[in-house]
Amino acid sequence: MKVADELQTDCDGINHIDFSIDGRYLAATCEFDGSIIKVDVVNRKVLGKLTLKKDDVLSQPQDIRVSPDGKTLYVADLKSEGVFTVDFESFAQTGHIKTGVGAHGLYPSRDGTKLYVINRGTPLVGGPPKGQGSVSVVDFATNQMTANWPVPGGGSPDMGNLSADGTKLWLGGRYDDEVYVFDTVKGELITRIKVGKGPHGLTV
Repeated sequence: MKVADELQTDCDGINHIDFSIDGRYLAATCEFDGSIIKVDVVNRKVLGKLTLKKDDVLSQPQDIRVSPDGKTLYVADLKSEGVFTVDFESFAQTGHIKTGVGAHGLYPSRDGTKLYVINRGTPLVGGPPKGQGSVSVVDFATNQMTANWPVPGGGSPDMGNLSADGTKLWLGGRYDDEVYVFDTVKGELITRIKVGKGPHGLTV
């Protein structure tokens, strides 16, 4: 558990990271300058930086995930109420998928056909509670949103994970001091559990 190496970048606010299928490259979000970077993991070198914008508004990128075929990066953005798509090889912005307010977390379904986009319900870091929190379902094959599951009465789903069989999506409710459990088959919230202050994330 000792630092083996380090790499300095101009990525302001390194936030989330995902890797290429072969592990040779990684992409990271830069929350405070509206961009993402691509890094050669083997040679410890930054290969590129891409600023993400929609309608000339600078983004505030959060989670990042590579598609099952390794070709596309999906980047959740707090400000644009959706997800940017980026060609991993050319590192160019290719599109934007509207999902919901405060898009933050990204979780592929266990079968690799869908992407669950966690909309925190507010573009503001720090709250308020009872926002327009929801989970949007994006089809990887078409890059279209096929469903949206709101948190009844408002909420702030943030980060979490899927059950082993993929039928339950567990998420921390960051600004509402609770945990949510969504049924991914029925497409609805089935449980909310009160917990301590500021549950940012959890895992399964």
